Amino acid sequence: MTKLSVNVNKIATLRNSRGGNVPNLLRVAQDIEAFGAQGITVHPRPDERHIRYQDARDLKGCVRTEYNIEGNPIKKFIDLVLEVRPTQVTLVPDSIDAITSNAGWDTKTHLDFLKEVIDTFKSAGIRTSIFLDPNPELLESAAKTGTDRIELYTESFAEAFGKGDKGGITPFVETATIASSLGLGINAGHDLSLENIAFFKAHIPHLLEVSIGHALISESLYLGLENVVNMYLNKLK
Repeated sequence: MTKLSVNVNKIATLRNSRGGNVPNLLRVAQDIEAFGAQGITVHPRPDERHIRYQDARDLKGCVRTEYNIEGNPIKKFIDLVLEVRPTQVTLVPDSIDAITSNAGWDTKTHLDFLKEVIDTFKSAGIRTSIFLDPNPELLESAAKTGTDRIELYTESFAEAFGKGDKGGITPFVETATIASSLGLGINAGHDLSLENIAFFKAHIPHLLEVSIGHALISESLYLGLENVVNMYLNKLK
């Protein structure tokens, strides 16, 4: 079964919009785990507009499943991850002012940088993953970085699927197949939803984990958080 890691950034966004501690981020993360999710993901950004760096520290004390911290490996982020020591760190090349992640790594151009950062995290016993576009030409250099996994950036699939074009899955299948042959684990995330997750899961070989936040929290407004978590789990079987 592919593991479901729930990104709780949107819970922090709601909390921050009013001040105080409602909703309680730590309690929601614990509830999500109790509902059956196998992981919690956060993506702190330098301006801390949703997840705060302190949130990432506090969650370490209450997350009992896999804990994934993702973000751009600037020094502040690297220091945070080494302090918290989550199960997994996912490296994402988003700019400081990015609303959301919008591209994967150019692993050829940034090979030496990624190798250095990944060596640092792996020396601390932290599993590593790098955010990657569905491009087989980047996989050989991705493997050379020493990363344990790649996370497929799935926006283009979700956009095509929403328009009725199921052919958008093709480059993801090819990339996942080659990545697996190179010994890379396969994660995926971005714009995956109840509408498209079963199709994606059925076609991607060796899919270990999906990270879902915006869609899952939005769907929960209508269907309830516990119900939605279990709907995803059923679709990922």
